[in-house]
Amino acid sequence: METIPLVDLKAQYESFRDEMDAAILGAVRSTRFVLGPEVQAFETAFAAYLGVKHFVCCQSGTSAISLMLEAAGVGPGDEVVTTPMTYFATSEGVLQAGAFPIYADADPATLNLDPAAVEKALTPRTKAILAVHLYGRPADMDALRAVAARRGLLVFEDAAQAAGSRYKGRRAGSLGKAASFSFYPGKNLGAYGDAGGVATDDDAVALGVRRRRDHGCDRKNHHLIAAGNERLETIQGAVLGVKLPRLDAWNDARRRLAAAYRRELAGVPGLTLVSEAEGAESNYHLFVARHARRDALLEHLRANGVMADIHYPVASHLQEALGARKGRPGEFPAAERGAAEVLSLPLFPEMTDAQLARVVAAVRAFRG
Repeated sequence: METIPLVDLKAQYESFRDEMDAAILGAVRSTRFVLGPEVQAFETAFAAYLGVKHFVCCQSGTSAISLMLEAAGVGPGDEVVTTPMTYFATSEGVLQAGAFPIYADADPATLNLDPAAVEKALTPRTKAILAVHLYGRPADMDALRAVAARRGLLVFEDAAQAAGSRYKGRRAGSLGKAASFSFYPGKNLGAYGDAGGVATDDDAVALGVRRRRDHGCDRKNHHLIAAGNERLETIQGAVLGVKLPRLDAWNDARRRLAAAYRRELAGVPGLTLVSEAEGAESNYHLFVARHARRDALLEHLRANGVMADIHYPVASHLQEALGARKGRPGEFPAAERGAAEVLSLPLFPEMTDAQLARVVAAVRAFRG
């Protein structure tokens, strides 16, 4: 029985193997292994793709969050309101900047940050709102920006899952003060290792991120601030440079497959699908269904060769890493219910109609 992976990076690589091999070999032969010209070329190309002035690469999506917050003046004593329904790296980035994440509940239908809940979570120490485009679905940015405008707050995007998504015609990553991206290998636009970056129209934020990724330097051996090393390897810039021109076609393929899933899974007892939001065009980084007996469904699918997964089973406010400020069960019911029910089905641009039909058949065969 063929195993259907959640994502098939081998099939992707085979589709452009010669071009990718040449790009990687070229980066190696240049011997400029860190922040080489391939990184700079990708930064320029991705900024143009997003429609922003600056894109600055760094080592990971997590470091991108902390670097952009620090560069924008968010730090110790500040609170950043965000969602508990996301990967914990969102909170880690806030913590690494010296600030603290304050949570607001998710919208029950989309599982994105609920603007009404954000309004209730604000305190005198709130400095910013950090929206997450969960699973590639853009958050309700107009409503979040309206909340921020009333209270004089900064708005940031965690666009780690949203490369190529759009909100009311604009690219995710161009909708706030700055946006963090992750290029982890499994992302729609993935490197061959960890990689990330920050998008912004703000010259000062871009400069601040560039300094903070490279020991606080504007030029070698002249350290203006005590920072660290978050520089990107040149090979990853080469990989991303090969992949970027293909991103829109890959996302279109994902949308076609997602539409087929929605059509074929309609009416399955006990199964619901995470809702679309008006004006938000997802890149379908993940195709997420919900089921009250999610764990049993997952076991059933894997037993039938369907490598589904869970994103994410524990809401961030319940993570032990928060220490004494860890939340309590029941505090954010929509996020906690989502974490107990969500299930990601296989979805990747190279997925065949036959593979999708097998996944659908396995879901429909579950008797729960």
